Amino acid sequence: MKISVESTVREIVRDHPSSVQIFERVGVDYCCGGARSLHSICESQNLDYDELLARLEAAAANARSGGSGERDWNSQPLAELAKHIVEHHHAYVRAESPRCEALIQKVFLRHGDTRPELATVKKSFQDLSTDMASHMLKEEQVLFPYIERMEHALLTGNEVSPAFFGTVKNPVRVMMNEHDTTNELMKNIRILTSNYTPPATACPTFRSMLTALEEFERDLHHHVHLENNFLFPRAVKMEQENPS
Repeated sequence: MKISVESTVREIVRDHPSSVQIFERVGVDYCCGGARSLHSICESQNLDYDELLARLEAAAANARSGGSGERDWNSQPLAELAKHIVEHHHAYVRAESPRCEALIQKVFLRHGDTRPELATVKKSFQDLSTDMASHMLKEEQVLFPYIERMEHALLTGNEVSPAFFGTVKNPVRVMMNEHDTTNELMKNIRILTSNYTPPATACPTFRSMLTALEEFERDLHHHVHLENNFLFPRAVKMEQENPS
Protein backbone atom coordinates (compact mmCIF):
# COMPACT_ATOMS: atom_id res chain seq x y z
CA MET A 1 0.00 0.00 0.00
CA LYS A 2 1.29 3.43 -0.95
CA ILE A 3 1.05 5.85 1.95
CA SER A 4 -1.14 8.85 1.22
CA VAL A 5 -2.76 11.72 3.08
CA GLU A 6 -5.96 9.68 3.45
CA SER A 7 -4.26 6.51 4.67
CA THR A 8 -5.31 5.61 8.19
CA VAL A 9 -2.71 4.93 10.83
CA ARG A 10 -4.06 1.37 11.12
CA GLU A 11 -3.60 0.76 7.39
CA ILE A 12 -0.07 2.13 7.51
CA VAL A 13 1.09 0.01 10.46
CA ARG A 14 -0.52 -3.12 9.00
CA ASP A 15 1.19 -2.76 5.61
CA HIS A 16 4.39 -1.16 6.87
CA PRO A 17 5.35 -2.55 10.32
CA SER A 18 8.43 -0.31 10.33
CA SER A 19 6.12 2.69 10.75
CA VAL A 20 5.48 1.73 14.37
CA GLN A 21 8.84 3.12 15.46
CA ILE A 22 8.21 6.40 13.61
CA PHE A 23 4.76 6.86 15.13
CA GLU A 24 6.13 6.05 18.57
CA ARG A 25 8.84 8.71 18.26
CA VAL A 26 6.46 11.48 17.22
CA GLY A 27 3.77 10.56 19.74
CA VAL A 28 1.11 9.24 17.36
CA ASP A 29 -1.37 6.75 18.85
CA TYR A 30 -1.10 3.80 16.48
CA CYS A 31 -2.75 1.23 18.77
CA CYS A 32 -6.12 2.63 19.93
CA GLY A 33 -6.22 5.63 17.57
CA GLY A 34 -5.54 3.70 14.39
CA ALA A 35 -8.76 4.67 12.61
CA ARG A 36 -7.64 8.28 12.08
CA SER A 37 -6.14 9.41 8.78
CA LEU A 38 -2.60 10.68 8.46
CA HIS A 39 -4.00 14.07 7.48
CA SER A 40 -6.16 14.23 10.61
CA ILE A 41 -3.24 13.20 12.84
CA CYS A 42 -0.93 15.84 11.39
CA GLU A 43 -3.53 18.57 11.76
CA SER A 44 -4.50 17.74 15.34
CA GLN A 45 -0.89 17.26 16.55
CA ASN A 46 0.65 20.06 14.48
CA LEU A 47 2.98 17.69 12.64
CA ASP A 48 4.56 18.46 9.28
CA TYR A 49 2.84 16.08 6.87
CA ASP A 50 5.62 16.06 4.25
CA GLU A 51 8.30 15.42 6.86
CA LEU A 52 6.33 12.61 8.51
CA LEU A 53 5.52 11.03 5.15
CA ALA A 54 9.20 11.13 4.16
CA ARG A 55 10.19 9.41 7.41
CA LEU A 56 7.52 6.73 6.96
CA GLU A 57 8.55 6.07 3.36
CA ALA A 58 12.23 5.91 4.30
CA ALA A 59 11.46 3.39 7.06
CA ALA A 60 9.39 1.31 4.64
CA ALA A 61 12.19 1.32 2.08
CA ASN A 62 14.70 0.30 4.75
CA ALA A 63 12.40 -2.57 5.77
CA ARG A 64 12.12 -3.79 2.18
CA SER A 65 15.90 -4.00 2.04
CA GLY A 66 15.92 -6.10 5.21
CA GLY A 67 16.84 -3.36 7.65
CA SER A 68 13.80 -3.52 9.94
CA GLY A 69 13.41 -5.74 12.97
CA GLU A 70 9.61 -5.43 12.94
CA ARG A 71 7.87 -8.70 12.18
CA ASP A 72 5.09 -8.70 9.60
CA TRP A 73 2.02 -10.33 11.19
CA ASN A 74 -0.26 -10.05 8.16
CA SER A 75 0.19 -13.65 7.08
CA GLN A 76 1.52 -15.45 10.17
CA PRO A 77 -0.85 -17.99 11.79
CA LEU A 78 -3.16 -16.39 14.33
CA ALA A 79 -2.21 -19.06 16.85
CA GLU A 80 1.42 -18.00 16.53
CA LEU A 81 0.51 -14.34 16.99
CA ALA A 82 -1.60 -15.11 20.06
CA LYS A 83 1.27 -17.16 21.51
CA HIS A 84 3.68 -14.28 20.86
CA ILE A 85 1.39 -11.82 22.64
CA VAL A 86 1.07 -14.08 25.68
CA GLU A 87 4.74 -15.04 25.92
CA HIS A 88 6.14 -11.58 25.29
CA HIS A 89 3.60 -8.91 26.23
CA HIS A 90 1.43 -10.63 28.83
CA ALA A 91 4.57 -11.96 30.51
CA TYR A 92 6.08 -8.48 30.45
CA VAL A 93 3.01 -6.95 32.11
CA ARG A 94 2.98 -9.60 34.83
CA ALA A 95 6.66 -9.05 35.56
CA GLU A 96 6.77 -5.28 35.31
CA SER A 97 3.48 -4.26 36.95
CA PRO A 98 4.62 -5.20 40.49
CA ARG A 99 8.00 -3.55 39.92
CA CYS A 100 6.40 -0.32 38.70
CA GLU A 101 3.94 -0.31 41.61
CA ALA A 102 6.79 -0.77 44.09
CA LEU A 103 8.77 2.09 42.56
CA ILE A 104 5.72 4.37 42.53
CA GLN A 105 5.03 3.54 46.19
CA LYS A 106 8.60 4.38 47.20
CA VAL A 107 8.56 7.69 45.33
CA PHE A 108 5.12 8.55 46.67
CA LEU A 109 6.18 7.95 50.29
CA ARG A 110 9.31 10.04 49.82
CA HIS A 111 7.96 12.88 47.65
CA GLY A 112 4.18 12.75 47.94
CA ASP A 113 4.02 15.71 50.33
CA THR A 114 5.61 18.06 47.82
CA ARG A 115 4.34 16.44 44.61
CA PRO A 116 0.60 15.78 45.04
CA GLU A 117 0.25 14.45 41.48
CA LEU A 118 2.03 11.28 42.62
CA ALA A 119 -1.12 10.18 44.46
CA THR A 120 -3.00 10.18 41.15
CA VAL A 121 -0.12 8.43 39.37
CA LYS A 122 -0.22 5.74 42.04
CA LYS A 123 -4.01 5.28 41.79
CA SER A 124 -4.00 5.32 37.98
CA PHE A 125 -1.32 2.64 37.74
CA GLN A 126 -3.03 0.48 40.36
CA ASP A 127 -6.27 0.67 38.34
CA LEU A 128 -4.38 -0.08 35.14
CA SER A 129 -2.61 -3.06 36.67
CA THR A 130 -5.86 -4.50 38.06
CA ASP A 131 -7.68 -4.00 34.76
CA MET A 132 -4.92 -5.60 32.72
CA ALA A 133 -4.71 -8.65 34.97
CA SER A 134 -8.40 -9.37 34.40
CA HIS A 135 -8.18 -8.46 30.71
CA MET A 136 -5.29 -10.83 30.00
CA LEU A 137 -7.00 -13.73 31.76
CA LYS A 138 -10.10 -13.29 29.59
CA GLU A 139 -7.94 -13.33 26.50
CA GLU A 140 -5.91 -16.37 27.56
CA GLN A 141 -8.83 -18.43 28.86
CA VAL A 142 -11.58 -17.49 26.42
CA LEU A 143 -10.82 -15.39 23.34
CA PHE A 144 -7.41 -16.63 22.24
CA PRO A 145 -8.29 -20.35 22.56
CA TYR A 146 -11.44 -19.76 20.51
CA ILE A 147 -9.49 -17.95 17.78
CA GLU A 148 -6.99 -20.83 17.70
CA ARG A 149 -9.80 -23.43 17.47
CA MET A 150 -11.46 -21.47 14.70
CA GLU A 151 -8.23 -21.26 12.72
CA HIS A 152 -7.47 -24.96 13.26
CA ALA A 153 -10.98 -25.93 12.13
CA LEU A 154 -10.56 -23.91 8.96
CA LEU A 155 -7.19 -25.47 8.19
CA THR A 156 -8.46 -29.02 8.79
CA GLY A 157 -11.83 -28.58 7.06
CA ASN A 158 -13.85 -29.09 10.22
CA GLU A 159 -16.57 -27.01 11.85
CA VAL A 160 -15.71 -25.00 14.93
CA SER A 161 -17.92 -25.57 17.95
CA PRO A 162 -20.21 -22.57 18.61
CA ALA A 163 -18.97 -20.27 21.36
CA PHE A 164 -21.14 -19.11 24.25
CA PHE A 165 -20.50 -15.50 23.23
CA GLY A 166 -21.90 -15.97 19.72
CA THR A 167 -19.81 -14.14 17.15
CA VAL A 168 -16.13 -13.41 17.83
CA LYS A 169 -16.96 -9.75 17.28
CA ASN A 170 -18.56 -9.62 20.74
CA PRO A 171 -15.48 -10.37 22.89
CA VAL A 172 -13.30 -8.42 20.44
CA ARG A 173 -15.47 -5.35 21.01
CA VAL A 174 -15.14 -5.77 24.78
CA MET A 175 -11.36 -6.20 24.58
CA MET A 176 -10.95 -3.12 22.39
CA ASN A 177 -13.06 -1.03 24.77
CA GLU A 178 -10.85 -2.19 27.62
CA HIS A 179 -7.80 -1.24 25.58
CA ASP A 180 -9.19 2.28 25.30
CA THR A 181 -9.61 2.48 29.08
CA THR A 182 -6.08 1.24 29.70
CA ASN A 183 -4.68 3.63 27.13
CA GLU A 184 -6.39 6.59 28.83
CA LEU A 185 -4.98 5.61 32.23
CA MET A 186 -1.48 5.39 30.78
CA LYS A 187 -1.93 8.68 28.93
CA ASN A 188 -2.98 10.34 32.17
CA ILE A 189 0.17 9.07 33.89
CA ARG A 190 2.30 10.45 31.07
CA ILE A 191 0.64 13.87 31.37
CA LEU A 192 1.02 13.93 35.16
CA THR A 193 4.73 13.13 34.86
CA SER A 194 5.34 15.68 32.06
CA ASN A 195 6.14 12.94 29.55
CA TYR A 196 8.24 11.09 32.12
CA THR A 197 10.55 14.06 32.61
CA PRO A 198 12.37 13.92 35.97
CA PRO A 199 12.47 17.07 38.11
CA ALA A 200 15.89 18.70 38.40
CA THR A 201 16.22 17.43 41.96
CA ALA A 202 14.87 13.93 41.29
CA CYS A 203 16.56 11.13 43.22
CA PRO A 204 17.69 7.89 41.47
CA THR A 205 14.51 6.08 42.52
CA PHE A 206 12.34 8.84 41.04
CA ARG A 207 14.25 8.59 37.76
CA SER A 208 13.99 4.79 37.78
CA MET A 209 10.23 5.04 38.27
CA LEU A 210 9.84 7.36 35.28
CA THR A 211 12.03 5.16 33.08
CA ALA A 212 10.04 2.07 34.08
CA LEU A 213 6.73 3.78 33.34
CA GLU A 214 7.92 5.02 29.95
CA GLU A 215 9.11 1.53 29.01
CA PHE A 216 5.81 0.07 30.25
CA GLU A 217 3.84 2.44 28.03
CA ARG A 218 6.00 1.65 25.02
CA ASP A 219 5.39 -2.08 25.46
CA LEU A 220 1.68 -1.46 26.05
CA HIS A 221 1.39 0.41 22.77
CA HIS A 222 2.96 -2.44 20.83
CA HIS A 223 0.92 -5.01 22.76
CA VAL A 224 -2.40 -3.30 21.92
CA HIS A 225 -1.26 -2.64 18.36
CA LEU A 226 -0.76 -6.36 17.71
CA GLU A 227 -4.27 -7.12 18.96
CA ASN A 228 -6.23 -4.15 17.58
CA ASN A 229 -4.50 -3.99 14.19
CA PHE A 230 -3.71 -7.64 13.46
CA LEU A 231 -5.16 -10.37 15.68
CA PHE A 232 -8.69 -9.04 16.17
CA PRO A 233 -9.48 -7.81 12.63
CA ARG A 234 -8.03 -10.96 11.10
CA ALA A 235 -10.09 -13.17 13.46
CA VAL A 236 -13.29 -11.25 12.63
CA LYS A 237 -12.56 -11.51 8.90
CA MET A 238 -11.83 -15.25 9.20
CA GLU A 239 -15.16 -15.83 10.91
CA GLN A 240 -17.08 -13.76 8.35
CA GLU A 241 -15.48 -15.54 5.39
CA ASN A 242 -15.89 -19.03 6.89
CA PRO A 243 -19.18 -19.20 8.80
CA SER A 244 -19.80 -22.52 10.51
